[in-house]
Amino acid sequence: MPAHNESTLWRTQNFLRDRTLVLRLVSRAKIGPTDVVYDLGAGGGILTDALARRAGRVIAVEKDPALVTRLKARFHDRPNVEIRHADILAHPLPRAAYVVFASPPFDATSAIVRKLTSAAAPPRDAYLVLQREAADRYLGRPRQTLAGLLIAPWFSVRIIHRFARSDFAPSPAVDVVMVRMRKRGPPLIAGSDARLYRDLVVALFVSRIPSVGAASTRLFGRRVSRRLLYAAQIDPASSPSALEFSAWLRLFREFARLPSGLRGAVAGAERRLRRKQRRLQKIHRTRVPRDALSLPRDAARLAATSSIRFSLLFHRDFARIRSRRSGQDLDPHRLHGLEVWIAFLKTIPSVPRISRSR
Repeated sequence: MPAHNESTLWRTQNFLRDRTLVLRLVSRAKIGPTDVVYDLGAGGGILTDALARRAGRVIAVEKDPALVTRLKARFHDRPNVEIRHADILAHPLPRAAYVVFASPPFDATSAIVRKLTSAAAPPRDAYLVLQREAADRYLGRPRQTLAGLLIAPWFSVRIIHRFARSDFAPSPAVDVVMVRMRKRGPPLIAGSDARLYRDLVVALFVSRIPSVGAASTRLFGRRVSRRLLYAAQIDPASSPSALEFSAWLRLFREFARLPSGLRGAVAGAERRLRRKQRRLQKIHRTRVPRDALSLPRDAARLAATSSIRFSLLFHRDFARIRSRRSGQDLDPHRLHGLEVWIAFLKTIPSVPRISRSR
């Protein structure tokens, strides 16, 4: 078995391999000679090299010490490139204007996006290589998602490139895209109202009660709930995932007019959700040690999480197929319940593939 100090970090990352493609992607980005660009999870430096040709300064952040050594040797004569040996999730972000252009590990997507979008000074633009499934969550399609709603007032998201799996080494088992997350100016909701908006969305979206009307009635009472939804032009029977982002904006603006005592019903909802997620994710790591196969208890927990996620996806899809064949409408309450659990479990990384070198 190899020594523990050997590099193992590559196992959770797929690296771009086509230099021509990378140069084309960087050339399309809104990056100029005065920009500071952060390459988070720089790997072998293929993005760093392309960025250094256009940006005024490039900060390449990499956790793997072996890759850091290679990066420093490769860019020792490039004065506008700085290599930093750090965990991208722990590395502080700047206060001055900057851009992010990165192909980070897929299993760190949620944490990285949350770090960037919740920063005191978020990036002007973030160009990120993501799994297509993750990108769809932030786009809110085919149905609205909690992840998408929590950033939509402050960032617009769109897919700007679709990769072939052969563009990476090793080739991923999933479809991959590049998204551009652009900071809105001005934002659709003021920063002073951000906590209130996020708490409202979380409180209604993760409620065990499947309709917006029933969930809001539980929070604010029947009379206030009816008045609130009527003013926002929202069908009380709608599920949270069925509402367009514009409807959520209308709902929040009406909600913000309520007395402070009623607004307090959602206070701390996001904080409680994050605390619950941290407890569930405590055994997970972005980087899996080489000898992780010697940890059967943690491996079993990871496998169980993936098994539950697969089972929920199966039941959702089976219910849709049976509904189509029978010609009957699918019970929206049941569908919403499945969607909530699927969305929650997606915040927990899947079991990474672990292999032992010979």
